[in-house]
Amino acid sequence: MLAKRIIPCLDVKDGRVVKGIHFVGLQEVGDAVELGRRYAQEGADELVYLDISATLEGRNTFAELVSRVAGAVNIPFTVGGGISSLDDASRLLDAGADKITVNSAAIARPELISEIASKYGRQFVVVAIDAKSCPDGRWMATTHGGSRPSDKELFSWAKEAEERGAGEILFTSMDHDGTRNGYPCPVYAALSDALGIPVIASGGAGSVQDIAEVLTQGKADAALAASIFHYGQYTVGEVKRQLSGMGIPVRL
Repeated sequence: MLAKRIIPCLDVKDGRVVKGIHFVGLQEVGDAVELGRRYAQEGADELVYLDISATLEGRNTFAELVSRVAGAVNIPFTVGGGISSLDDASRLLDAGADKITVNSAAIARPELISEIASKYGRQFVVVAIDAKSCPDGRWMATTHGGSRPSDKELFSWAKEAEERGAGEILFTSMDHDGTRNGYPCPVYAALSDALGIPVIASGGAGSVQDIAEVLTQGKADAALAASIFHYGQYTVGEVKRQLSGMGIPVRL
């Protein structure tokens, strides 16, 4: 069985890492390069950096940050936030990122997935989906940091993204983000069964047990977490040792 991955997520605003609940109420938690270096040393498999400074100035600052991260960490890292063109993706990959993630721009123009995958290969493309549950039982994707509804349904959009060249799907439950109340495991299991590419679970990690459940019952290939690492509840190493003790394959 392939090892499950543990991936700290760092939301970046003007070069600093921030965290909120349901994507709002942001608080600063540290320096983006130093936190990334620490998580790499603790045994993180990968990192995800998301630029939430959605201005031209913010994007330039972010490209400089990506270059500094590339020089400081020795594990793969994915970057995203405001990538709306092949040029945007190229700038960040050229700066040293290992993968890029697209979200709102891909919903607006799905061809973007194919364009990046055609130039760089699908292993470089992660499609992020921020979705909310609806009263009718469907999960609908949102855009612009969860602030705007879209007409894309989670399962059909994830399948389309795979067909267009996505190498992984990063699904964040907006209902669970930042709450530390666990992941919606049945939804992750169904999504993993429906796709032939890895699914990364995001939104709701409050304990090692939560992560264990989404990696086993939820069939996720990787778990993304932020709050539990940023606020010192666990180190990456502690999480992986406990998961290993439960019989879940991880790289120690």
